[in-house]
Amino acid sequence: MEENDVKIKGLPGIPKNIAKKLIELGYVDVKSLAFSNPEQIADESAIGLTTLQEIIKKARKKLGSPFEAADSIYDKRTKISRITTGSYNLDSLLGGGIESQSITEVYGAFRSGKTQLAFQLAVNVQRPEDEGGLDAGAIFIDCEGSFRPERIVEMASALSLHPMEILKNILVARAYNSEHQIFITKQIPKILKKMNARLIIVDSVIGHFRAEYLGPESLIKRQGKLNKYLHLLQNLASTYDLAVFITNQIQADPSISYGDASQPTGGNILAHAAQTRIYLRRIRRNERSARLIDSPYLPEGEIVFEITSDGIRDIT
Repeated sequence: MEENDVKIKGLPGIPKNIAKKLIELGYVDVKSLAFSNPEQIADESAIGLTTLQEIIKKARKKLGSPFEAADSIYDKRTKISRITTGSYNLDSLLGGGIESQSITEVYGAFRSGKTQLAFQLAVNVQRPEDEGGLDAGAIFIDCEGSFRPERIVEMASALSLHPMEILKNILVARAYNSEHQIFITKQIPKILKKMNARLIIVDSVIGHFRAEYLGPESLIKRQGKLNKYLHLLQNLASTYDLAVFITNQIQADPSISYGDASQPTGGNILAHAAQTRIYLRRIRRNERSARLIDSPYLPEGEIVFEITSDGIRDIT
């Protein structure tokens, strides 16, 4: 790594060897440092806790006061970016599409359409803003071996987009366990320095955590690790104005005797992390139901869309 490459953006004066370690961990600028936990970084590196506390203190001072007038926040909210899902009805349910600076979670059974929706967003984010995109690329963390470039080609062709160009702007990483998944996600700030990406997709967010931590005796450890991971995703969304889209699995709730006993996995940890939660169900053949379960400002509701060879579409 060249000397010019180890300077943390916006925060001069950090020794080169420490800056190099921080950048390798994904802390590439003042915001990523200011929002971080010194104890966690110390656990991941050979940097002393006192040194980290001083660096983070400088980063937070650089950012200024953490308080902001509510009218300023409202003004920023009106400028939040959104990505179209390909369905007008689903976009309407979501207040205009998948929004940036937050985590959107979809959960459902096998073949409910979670990954198909993820593929469509990876294509749509690359469209111009006046067509519901952000004119940017996507980062796809594949935790289940579900990524299929052939499907991306189909969806891009249906929109008269150049399939190979669309594929080039989707950076895919296969995660083989929870530690690898976390490691990959921590590399995203470095990727953003070289690639204009505005969407992170994690499919599925909990699969590895669920497989590796079995039994009630390991639940606390699993949830603690998952909580740290979700906070990492939220910090990325807030710091870099990204839309984070995660898919989640379901499990049966034995306490429910009648009706739909399906519940999203991850418990309250995941429920509190995702700002928007959508429950997908397969109705018949290509038709899917999308129910908005939770949102800070949108009313609950339910719509129906379909998955065609062209992608996510309204039923005609």
